[in-house]
Amino acid sequence: MDSTHHTFAPDWVPEGMEDDPHFACRLMPGVITPPGDVRLRRPAKRRKLTLDDYERGVLNSDTGILSRAITLVESNHPAHEAMAQELLTRVLPKTGRSIRVGITGVPGAGKSTLIESLGCLLCERGHRVAVLAVDPSSSVNGGSILGDKTRMQNLVRRPDAYIRPSPSGGSLGGVGRKSRETMLLCEAAGFDIILVETVGVGQNEITVRSMVDFFLLIMIAGAGDELQGMKKGVIEIADMLAVNKADGDNIQRARLACAEYKRVLNFLQPATPGWKTRCTTCSALEPDTLAALWENIEKFTAATRGSGALEQRRRHQSIEWMHAMIEEELRHRFFRNDHVRTMLPEIEKQVARQEIPAATAVKKIMDGYL
Repeated sequence: MDSTHHTFAPDWVPEGMEDDPHFACRLMPGVITPPGDVRLRRPAKRRKLTLDDYERGVLNSDTGILSRAITLVESNHPAHEAMAQELLTRVLPKTGRSIRVGITGVPGAGKSTLIESLGCLLCERGHRVAVLAVDPSSSVNGGSILGDKTRMQNLVRRPDAYIRPSPSGGSLGGVGRKSRETMLLCEAAGFDIILVETVGVGQNEITVRSMVDFFLLIMIAGAGDELQGMKKGVIEIADMLAVNKADGDNIQRARLACAEYKRVLNFLQPATPGWKTRCTTCSALEPDTLAALWENIEKFTAATRGSGALEQRRRHQSIEWMHAMIEEELRHRFFRNDHVRTMLPEIEKQVARQEIPAATAVKKIMDGYL
């Protein structure tokens, strides 16, 4: 057998490397080379959008530009933050016309599957649905899986639906730091129903209450002590409890769990004035139960709009939002302060060595900052 090593000079190379003797590509015998007019080129860079481009694209329901606008809002770059705030100011008059629903529950309760089935049902009824799915961020590297677009495969294909997975960014409230701004952009883009799926982390879900109209708590039966699955503090802020996966052999267990929750709700103050918190059973596999679930949300919306409670809640939420942003800005300015940066490492060492109490350390740092 001839063991002579053969190399084949290619008759096609990437553009700009025709005369490069070190080009590593060598064609194997029998490989069909591409035609001579084919060239490898870098993908074209996306055009940089102006503020007018963003505004026009969002208001025209261009989901591509909407996604870029949300990315702009989520950016921490100072130039991006300034542009994002100007964009929000421009589109603000077009917001506030949707039904905002927060959905939370223990991990494994079937939130994503239920949201997908509910979203498809609403789209079939002529609604435009935006799902803001907040995925937990890693406490180690800050990364996030952002898997809801893969889980909601049927909903993501619908032209009248939009799914935006966002990392929680370590937010204890279970919602992304910029989720409120994202919600406003989606409303300006014409989505009349906003579903906010939050990280199922127990009592820390309270933050979502401050940005939605209706708060839905998804429960499951047969998971041990029903009241330990979700703590009392979260049940108290819910407008409705839904025992999910009420299908097949699990229907009876779901009904028993629902009856138990109803007894508990009789002793709790309703989360919304003029609306008695309810409990129902549902299943993503049973469209009738989802229709009944949404009918309750529509009743809630009609009742609170008629009484003025919804408008009052949204005004209060806006003020809460402002206060939260003030606290966040103060925190950022504090840790960027030159005096704080200089003092903090040494004071941290003193606290770690137990040379000074933590309260004394705080006073020293604050004195230096002020």
